[in-house]
This record gives sequence, structure tokens and C-alpha cells, in this order.
Amino acid sequence: MRSTDIPIDPAAPRSKTLQPLRQLLPYLATYRGHLGMALVALVVAAAATLSLPVAVRFMIDQGFSQDNAASVDRYFLALMAVATVLALATASRYYMVTWLGERVVADIRSQVFDHMLGLSATFFETTRTGEILSRLTSDTTVLQAVVGSGASIALRNLFLLCGGFTMLLITSPSMTGTIVLMIPIVLLPIILFGRRVRRLSRASQDRIADTSAMASEVLGAMQTVQAYVRESWESMRFREAVEDAFNTALRRIRARALLTAVAIVFIFGSIVMGLWFGARAVIAGSVSAGELGQFVLYSILTAGSLAALSEVWGELQRAAGAMERIMELLATSADVRDPERPVALQPGRGRITVRDVSFCYTSRPDELALDQVNFEVSPGETVALVGASGAGKTTVFRLLLRFYDPDQGQILLDGTDIAAARLAEVRERIGIVPQETVIFSTSAMENIRYGRPEASDEEVIAAAGAAMADEFIRPLPEGYHTHLGERGVRLSGGQRQRVAIARAILKNPPVLLLDEATSALDAENELKVQNALEHLMSNRTTLIIAHRLATVVKADRILVMDGGRIVATGSHADLLTQGGIYARLADLQFGEGDRVPNAASA
Repeated sequence: MRSTDIPIDPAAPRSKTLQPLRQLLPYLATYRGHLGMALVALVVAAAATLSLPVAVRFMIDQGFSQDNAASVDRYFLALMAVATVLALATASRYYMVTWLGERVVADIRSQVFDHMLGLSATFFETTRTGEILSRLTSDTTVLQAVVGSGASIALRNLFLLCGGFTMLLITSPSMTGTIVLMIPIVLLPIILFGRRVRRLSRASQDRIADTSAMASEVLGAMQTVQAYVRESWESMRFREAVEDAFNTALRRIRARALLTAVAIVFIFGSIVMGLWFGARAVIAGSVSAGELGQFVLYSILTAGSLAALSEVWGELQRAAGAMERIMELLATSADVRDPERPVALQPGRGRITVRDVSFCYTSRPDELALDQVNFEVSPGETVALVGASGAGKTTVFRLLLRFYDPDQGQILLDGTDIAAARLAEVRERIGIVPQETVIFSTSAMENIRYGRPEASDEEVIAAAGAAMADEFIRPLPEGYHTHLGERGVRLSGGQRQRVAIARAILKNPPVLLLDEATSALDAENELKVQNALEHLMSNRTTLIIAHRLATVVKADRILVMDGGRIVATGSHADLLTQGGIYARLADLQFGEGDRVPNAASA
């Protein structure tokens, strides 16, 4: 029985704290040296900033007169030295922290993408591509802003807040006491509004993911959209999604703006009250003017730090939501994976054994795609699978490639259960020409070389020639180095299919899966490619899916499938004699009384 992927559930409960940001620590720990230098620069910059009010106090208390001109000079030189240290430390902090932000986010993006490549087909059945791309790009960009600047700003202001508050206590405990009484009043709205910002940030990121998914879907089906004249409708649908995302973001912006305003009013209100008491203390002679000046500067530093923290808090909340979404993705496990102790596949030419295999898709749990299927293919044998759409033919191919594991039964390759072998080892022995050809946004040479990356240019060209692709690739503007465009838009459907055939020929596997491999070709090219495929198929185990019976009449055996079962087996002639589904399909395709296709079609 196969396990189940952990799905991404947008409605799952979310953390209401900054705890998800702790997941960044392992990534930061990898670069301890840079992190240590950034923290040192941060502490030095904060210390330099905190020393400025002390110098100002001494200048005020010493007074500006001819008698102590030398002392004033020393104080201003000291200020300049402090400013220089502050500038160097701030520049170093900016460089180190920005470097860390870029580096850590690059690592996270790579890890997320690598993880996605290892997930099984079940995950991609139930998850939108746009949702994945949103987490890979938008969410990591939010993290980059926080790690690269937000976290640095938060730490800097936290140091200044703690240091400034300590110096306030040293300067005047009585005036500081007034400010302390106001702290609960200041912190309460920050905490409450911060939670609201967090919720709205999460909702905003989800809406952005919705728009990304919609755009990806529509742009990937642009010809269909235009053919059905649905541009206006899709434009309206996307505009509504964008407006929904905008309105959600607007609520987040309003909450953050209100949070900032409330924090500033309360923070500076408490400072003004403290200064009022300080001014009266100067009049009474209990503190000096320099001490009051020092207290004022530390009050401004402390208030500014607290205001900055209240603003950064919203960014940290947003980053916590982004990190939560990313870690949710990384926590998703594949239901098809390498076993803990993989068994090596035995040397062989591709014997396939399917024993009592039953399977249903996760998205259709009540519908058996395969029901107690049994068959065996000998090395070098060509077996065709025919039947109506939905009969289970493509599912057989997907199970052979271990995109899914059977719910019941076994599939053996050269005598070894493929579920006990490494995924890569199983798939390296199988080549496939799918019905929906995939062409990558690169050159013709690299598209064919995808079948065997280490192949030489000569081997690629030979494979293209065998697939009858050389004749249309060479005339391209740059020949084999011509960029084929996204999804191969520069090629016709038949040309794309021949590139896929060349890719399979280059891989040269012992087992070949052909899923409607010639369906997009005209009669002339179909005959050419069929001859090339026959050469490729010789002494190689081949399974063919075909709706056009003319392409399978030469198969050693034909398996007729219906409702997930094999209902008939035999050669073309045998099945015609037996009657049933195959004979009925032959009548429909070849005409009553003419059940054997002509030589050209064969």
C-alpha cells in the first residue's frame, strides 16, 4: 500500500508568533563567520551611536569659552572619531548583512527547488504550479528583505533601545521612571496590531499566489484562449484576482500604518512627559543642563528605536508568514521514494512482469484505474496496449516509471521489484516518447541531449538523423544551436515529436515506452519515423500505446484494455478472429470488411 503525500492546506492553522523565523537559524549557522562579523559591526555601530550624547553632555556642562577652548577641541575631535567609527561599522554591517540575505535566500530557493524535483506525481496532481512558484519566488523575496535588512534594523534598534534605556537610568532614574510607566501602554497596541498585520500578510501572500497560478495557467494555454476568443473573459477574471490581492494588501497596509502612528504617538508622548519633568528638575537645580541634554538625546534614540521596531515588527510578521509557507512546502514528503536499502537491478535486456496490479489515483479514490492486471513482456518483445480513452494504458506507463506505486501487486524489471530499487536506476533503463511532447526553452542540440547529457554532438546529430529530425533542424537559422523557444513554439507538432523520439534514441535504454509516438505526424513522415522506430525497437523491449491500430499491427502481441483490465490478448489477426472490442475498433478505423490496413499505413 502506497503512502500519501502531506498536502499543502491553505486552511491549516497558522502560528501567531515569530517562531517560524527560527527555521532560518540553520541556514545562517552555515555562514557563522559572516554572521559574527555582522554582529560585531552591529555592536560597534550601536556603541558609537550611544556614546554621542555623553560627548554632548560634557560640551554643554563645560561651556563654550576661551578658557576651555582646548577641551572643546578635544570633544569635537572625539565626536569626529566616533562618527568615523560609526560610518565604518555601519558600512561593514550593511555589506555583511546584505550578503547574508542574498546568500541565505539563494540557498533556500535551491533547496525548495531540489525538494520539488523529488516529489512524486501525486503532489502535482493536487497542487497548483502557480502556488509553488509563489512560494519559490515571492515568499523568498520577502525573506530576503528581512534577512538582508529587516533583521539587521531590528537588532540595531534593539541594541539601541536596551543601551539607550540603560543610559537613561544612569542619567536620571526619576525621569526614566516616568517613561517606564508608559511602556505597557506603548507595547499593547504594537502587539495587537502586529498580530493583525501577520494575519493580513498571510492572506496577502495567498492572494498573490492565486494570481500567479491563474496567470501561469492562462499563459500556458494561450492558443486555446485565443481560439475560443476568451481574452476579455480571462482579462476580467485576472483583473478581479488582482483587485482581490490589492484589497487584501491594502488592509495590511492600513493596519501597518495605524500601528506606526499609534506607536509614535505613545512613544513620543511618554518621552515628552519625561522631558517635562526633566525641565522642571533643571529649574530646581537637581540636574544640570548637560544631563538634561544627554537625557533628551537618549530619549530620542530610545523612542526612535522603539518606533523603528514597531515598524519592523510588521515586516517580521510578514516574513514569519512567508517562512511558514516555505517550510510547509519543504515538509511535504514524496509518496514514491527510494527504499532505505535499495536492491540493485539485475543485468538484463528489459524483461517486464506485472503481477496482480491494482491502482487508483489519489484524486479519484473510488475509481480503479487498474484492476488486477497481469502480463509479462519478454526481452526484445514488442507489446501494444490498445483500448478506449481511460482504459488504463497510460497508467501502466506511469507505474512502470514509478511516478506512482501500485496499491496492490508488483511490477518487476529483469526479475527485481522496481519498488525495491532506486528510482534513478529504474528510470535510467526506460526511455519514453510521450503523447504530449515536452520541448525545453533551449537549443535543438540541448533538447535532444537531454536524453543523455554526456553525449557528444556527433551522437546527438546521429540520433536526430535516425528520428528523421535532422532534415528540419539543419535548415534552422543556427542549425542545431537554434533556440526552439518556450515549449518549442518554433516547431510544428510533428517536429516536436521527432525531437522527443531523437531524445529517446540517444538515451538508448533497454526498455522503450511509446505513447502515441507518431500521432502528430502526417502520413509521409509517419512512415519515415515508423521505419526509424522499428530500427530502434529491434532487440529492445517495447511497449506501445496507440489509438490508431495501423501503428500496432506489427506488434508481437496486443493487449486490449477496458475499464482498467486486460480483456483480450493476441496478435492483430488473432484479435480480429476473436471479435470483441479490438475487432469493433478495427471496423471503425479500417472499414467494414477491410480490417487489415494497407502496407503504407502499417
